[in-house]
Amino acid sequence: MQKIPLTIRGAELLKQELQHLKSVARPEVIEAIAEARSHGDLSENAEYEAAKERQGFIEGRISELENKLSLAHIINPAEIHAEGKIVFGSTVTLEDLETGEQVTYQIVGEDEADIKARKIYVGSPISRALIGKEEGDVAEVQAPGGVREYDIISVQYI
Repeated sequence: MQKIPLTIRGAELLKQELQHLKSVARPEVIEAIAEARSHGDLSENAEYEAAKERQGFIEGRISELENKLSLAHIINPAEIHAEGKIVFGSTVTLEDLETGEQVTYQIVGEDEADIKARKIYVGSPISRALIGKEEGDVAEVQAPGGVREYDIISVQYI
């Protein structure tokens, strides 16, 4: 089995979702199924079918989260000693050489990725172009509009 890299924050978010599904969502759907059953004929009961479908989704997600957490390789970015190189968990400030615009990203696992929160998936094109580089290097990223070049302003492990 292949380990799934997660930051401490990412693992905590998965644990919180799992806890919510088990303690809130699962009991709610069981109650909804019981309520729908009390209405009689199940063959034409849309509420029952919807509740059963929701139950299947919840149980599937619980199984998925438990599997991911069992395979998790939790990485604390603050404890990384990568000697200035960009690695999983790094927070990187880049400058677009064409526009001069600066942006900061953290390289995270698939479940943590959120572009609005400036967290990018380690398997994304920009992350793959950055991994192994260090402050002062230029990274070439193959974007849909062509190759973009970014100057690496800083690399932090926070």
